Amino acid sequence: MADDADSGRMLGELCTAVLGHVGYAAPAITELTRELCSAVATGGGNGRRRFDIRFVAQSGSLQIIVARPGAAHWRTSRPLPVS
Repeated sequence: MADDADSGRMLGELCTAVLGHVGYAAPAITELTRELCSAVATGGGNGRRRFDIRFVAQSGSLQIIVARPGAAHWRTSRPLPVS
């Protein structure tokens, strides 16, 4: 993805879709989307504006990773919601 206004809107939609599909409630989706958008906005990357996002469900938790060439990865994790 690129770090621009259209991508920011798409990032919000992506988070809402993925996190909703996994089963998170609206407050958790809002919180995680805010954290992710903040990480993307402040991520640096030596002037490079492209980034990759990965959502990884493993061992009862969801990890979200933002990777930019030339910058440290940002990551967060949350327990998966209980059905």
